[in-house]
Amino acid sequence: MNAATNDQRQHGRSLPLPGTGPFRPVDYAELPGAVEAFLRAPDRTPVPVPVEGRPDLAESIALAAQLYAGSALPRPLDTGVVLGAKDLPDGTVELARPLARTWLTEDDLGEPRTFLDRHPGTVLLLGAYDRLTLDVVRDLLLSTYRGPEHALTLLSGRDGDSVAWNVAKQYATAAPEADAVGLFTDTDRPPRQPGVRVFDDRDFDRPAADIQGEILHTLWRRVVFQGHGKDDSLNLGEFTICGLSQAAPARPGLLGPRCSYGLPCYKPEDKLVPLHQVRAVEVVLSACNSGPLADLALYDPKYQLLLNALDSPARLVASAVSVHDSDRPENTAWMRAALDGADTVDVLNASLAGSHPYPAFMRFGLPAVPTRPLPGPVPSDHRPDPLLLTVGERLNALLGSDLLTQRHPLRPRLTKLARKVDLWVARPTHLADQSAEEIHGSLTADLQSLDHVIAEQVAADPENEIMNYPAHFGDRSRLDPEVREVTCHCGRPAQEFTRRGLLPQIPDTLCVVCMRCGDVTFRLPGAPVLLAHADDEAAQGGELVVRAELTAPRPGPVRLGLFLPTYLREDTTVEPATVKVRAKGEQAQDVTFRVRFRPETAPQAYYFTVFAVQDLAVSTARRHFGVVPGGA
Repeated sequence: MNAATNDQRQHGRSLPLPGTGPFRPVDYAELPGAVEAFLRAPDRTPVPVPVEGRPDLAESIALAAQLYAGSALPRPLDTGVVLGAKDLPDGTVELARPLARTWLTEDDLGEPRTFLDRHPGTVLLLGAYDRLTLDVVRDLLLSTYRGPEHALTLLSGRDGDSVAWNVAKQYATAAPEADAVGLFTDTDRPPRQPGVRVFDDRDFDRPAADIQGEILHTLWRRVVFQGHGKDDSLNLGEFTICGLSQAAPARPGLLGPRCSYGLPCYKPEDKLVPLHQVRAVEVVLSACNSGPLADLALYDPKYQLLLNALDSPARLVASAVSVHDSDRPENTAWMRAALDGADTVDVLNASLAGSHPYPAFMRFGLPAVPTRPLPGPVPSDHRPDPLLLTVGERLNALLGSDLLTQRHPLRPRLTKLARKVDLWVARPTHLADQSAEEIHGSLTADLQSLDHVIAEQVAADPENEIMNYPAHFGDRSRLDPEVREVTCHCGRPAQEFTRRGLLPQIPDTLCVVCMRCGDVTFRLPGAPVLLAHADDEAAQGGELVVRAELTAPRPGPVRLGLFLPTYLREDTTVEPATVKVRAKGEQAQDVTFRVRFRPETAPQAYYFTVFAVQDLAVSTARRHFGVVPGGA
C-alpha cells in the first residue's frame, strides 16, 4: 500500500482542526498538578489530557473543540473499581475520583454477586483495555445488565493515555451546535423519523452520495453505525467504518486483517471512514463483535474499532461484546431513545432481551439515565419424543414456514413424505395397513435418502435456503429464560439457550454463544450435537485439520460435511466434502476433515462451518481461524 493510500485510509478527507475547547493538552509531569487545579474549579478550568508522544490524541482534542462547550462534574456512579492503577499516568485515578462515590481495586472484586451484595448500585470499571478480560468482566456484566438497581459502565482505552482521555471526556458538556442525530444502516430500511437523519443501502448505492463526507463533516450528538463486520471494520455498502490506528504499533504474532500483511483492503480504500475522526458525542457500533473483551478479540488492537472509537472525541461509545440480532425493533427503539435523551445501552439491551439471554452491548462512558428492569417471558412447551412425531414436526416446519421457496428442489420429496407421515399419524399403527416395524423401516429409508440429498446440496451450495433456518425460525420465536452454562470448543465458558417457536410450524431452535467465538452452534431439539476442534492458525499453502465431535441422539446414519465462505472456496480443498457415519447414539465420536490452502490464500481471519444432517435436521458448528503467511 503506497503512502498516499495509507494516508487516505487513515485520515480520509482533510478536516479543519479547531482549538482545544474545554481540554488542555499536558505532558506527564504536568498532569498531577493540572488535575488538582481542574478539580478545584471544574467549571472554569480546562480538563487536562496527557498527549506526550500521542499526536493522535492531540488531534482528537482539537476535533472535540466543536463538540463540547465546557466542562462540569457529572452525576457520579456508586462504586468505581480501578484495574491496574500502575498502568495509568500519574493523576489519572485522581481525575476519575468524582465519577464514583466509592473506589476500590481489582483485589476487591471477588465473586460478582457477592460484590454486588457488598456494593449495591451502579458500577464503574476503570482500566486499560488489556485489563478487560473474560475472567474480570463476564460474570459482572451478566449479573448487572438485567437489574434495575445496577448498571455496568467501563472507561478504558488502548493504553494509559487513552484511558486518561476517556476519563477527561466525561466532564465535557455538549455544545448546542452538536445536535445531529444519525442512523447509518446496511441491514435495514427503517422509516424516517423527524429529527433523525437516516441513511440505508439505497443511499450508499447512489453514485453521487458522499457518505464519507456526511459522516466526517457533521457534528453528531448521537450516531449509530449498523452493518456486518468484525473487530476491525463495519460495512455500510461500499463504505467502511475503519478501525486502523496509525499511531498504535502492531504487536508481533497477533492476527491482523489483510492490510496488516501489505494487501489492499477488502473494500474500496477511497470509501474508508477513519472512526477516530468522527466528531460525535456518542457513537454506537451496532455490528457483531464490534467491541470484544481483550482476550476475545480476533485482531491486533491496532485495528480494533472499539479502541479507535475510544481514541476519538466521543464521550460515550456503545459496542457489541459478541453477536446480536439488532434490526428494525432496535433501530426504532434507538431513534426514540436518542431524541428523548435515554441511555443507548439500556434501550438496546432491553429491546434484545427477548432474543438473547446476555447483554449484547457494553457502555464505555457514563450512562445517560439509570437502567430499567428487563422482563423475561416464561414460555412452556410439551414435545412428544417418538421419531414419527419428530419428523412430522420438522416436515411441518420445512413446508409450512416459508423457509423453502415453492421452487426449492426438495419440496416435492418432502411433500410426499409429509403425506405418508400424516397418514401414519392419523391412524394408529395397529389399525394401519403397515405394522409399526414396517412404518419405522419405511420412514427411516426415506429419511436416509433425504438426508443424503440435503447434505450434498449444502456442500455444493452453503447458501441453500435450508441453512437459513436459525434466523428464519428465530425471528418467529421467543426466548426461553432457562440458560445452560456449557463449554465452547475454544475451551471458554459459553451459554446454551432455546428460542421457542411462536407458531405451530415454527420449531424450537437451540443456540450456543461464546463471547469469543460468537454463535458457535445451531440445532433443532433432538438433532445431532456438534463441536469443531482445530488449530487457531494455518499457513498459506498449508493444511488445517478439523476434528468434528458428533453426538447423535439416536443410532443410525448421519451425514456430515464442511464448508468455507464463498470467497475462500477457490483457494481451498476440503476432504472429504461430505461423509456418512453410523452414529452410536448419545456417544461422542470424531470425524476428521482436512482443509488445504493454496499458497496465494490471503492472510486474515476466516471461519469454517461443520454440519451434520440426521432426520431432516441440520446441525452446524462454526469456528474462526486465521491464515498466516507461509513460514510464519
